[in-house]
Amino acid sequence: MSRSDSPRIAWALSGSGHYLKECLDVVRELDSVDLFLSEAAAEVVRMYGYDLSKLKSGCKVHRDQTASAVPVMFLYDGNYHTVVIAPASSNTVAKCVAGISDTLVTNFYAQAGKCRIPSIVFACDTAPALITDAPDRQVWVYPRPIDLENVERLTVFRDTKVVLSVQELSAAIGERLQCVSTSCS
Repeated sequence: MSRSDSPRIAWALSGSGHYLKECLDVVRELDSVDLFLSEAAAEVVRMYGYDLSKLKSGCKVHRDQTASAVPVMFLYDGNYHTVVIAPASSNTVAKCVAGISDTLVTNFYAQAGKCRIPSIVFACDTAPALITDAPDRQVWVYPRPIDLENVERLTVFRDTKVVLSVQELSAAIGERLQCVSTSCS
């Protein structure tokens, strides 16, 4: 893929169903966005019954199908101005904090950092107790202290904005799009 005249948002889905519907609703509202799914995300999307081919016109969907996460090369070509990871599972957050990049999503985060492309991460495990949507019902989940600590650790990473709600996610994307339209970094 060669350099795009109009860079887009690279939206990465991890293997979390927490706020998945709401995140896909935000994707539908954006003009220039492509999706990148980890293997776990592809499973979760199917479990929750979403058909991403019908999500929106002009949105490309890339799945984790290579050992070296080949689609991250799109970042090097200037095709994306922002990486959004939403929803971000506790596994993805932990890997980002530890510098592990062994999925398409964590590779995107690592390479975005190396290219100084800002990332917005919507962490799922943000409170000691949460109600989340399972494929067929709502359930209580109780994030472990290490999950909460990793979210906090990620907040200090350069070029990373961690958000804790759908409203914060929408606001952060709006701020980033305003910044891109006025040529700030």
